[in-house]
Amino acid sequence: MLITLSVRLESGMYAHHDWGCELDIDDQASLHDLHLAIQQAVHFDNDHLYAFFISRKTQGAERQLFDGEEFSHGASIASLFPLPAGKKLFYWFDFGDDWIFQVGKSRKRPKDAGPDAPYPRVSGESGTRPVQYEGYDPHAEPEW
Repeated sequence: MLITLSVRLESGMYAHHDWGCELDIDDQASLHDLHLAIQQAVHFDNDHLYAFFISRKTQGAERQLFDGEEFSHGASIASLFPLPAGKKLFYWFDFGDDWIFQVGKSRKRPKDAGPDAPYPRVSGESGTRPVQYEGYDPHAEPEW
């Protein structure tokens, strides 16, 4: 079954605007699959470490961190929900630039995948998508 997740940018080195999307994804997908789907949705290069954590807020010592191979490649997204009362799921990408996204389950009902539609896919988007490396031009000549 497909579920719809809401993904909202919370913070990051170049997070100057609000951004969010709705992401349709198989409820049996792993957190690693979700990581790849968010990377595709936000148009980032998949070139840094990442983790997921459950917490009341983005900062603080009470984070329940999921960064091991066993969890990120084994457990399904469906197994996380419902989250404990008052807790939220966060995706943390690039521990230097600290891109943090809140991930929540939409109230939309789960649905069957369409026969021709590729999943996961972005089914809605709002705000201004962030730029991963602001001011960086990969085609520019080095200034040596």
